[in-house]
Amino acid sequence: MEPSDALASAAREKTAKLELFCPEIMACHVVIELLHKHRQQGRPFAVRLNLTLPGHELTVSRVENEDAYVALRDAFDDMKRQLGNTMRRMQEPEKQHEPPLGEAQLEGKEGTP
Repeated sequence: MEPSDALASAAREKTAKLELFCPEIMACHVVIELLHKHRQQGRPFAVRLNLTLPGHELTVSRVENEDAYVALRDAFDDMKRQLGNTMRRMQEPEKQHEPPLGEAQLEGKEGTP
């Protein structure tokens, strides 16, 4: 299948929206494939996304639909959800774990006669 200018433009627009959502995006790779014909269905499109952030690589693989635009929308919706979860984890402060109760109790009893 020949690449479609309209489909490429839709992918660029969705990528730009992700960049507004998360300016730390370093790269976004979009692959749209026309799969082989199934017996009971038409020829579905498959969309894969690879997104690179500092210290993270996110992937959405194999979102399929007979409508290329629906497959593209669903793939970007999945990526936005992953990106939101990753951004939340990146912004959370590192948890400081307290020593286990047994160690804390022992330390307090050692100094007592």
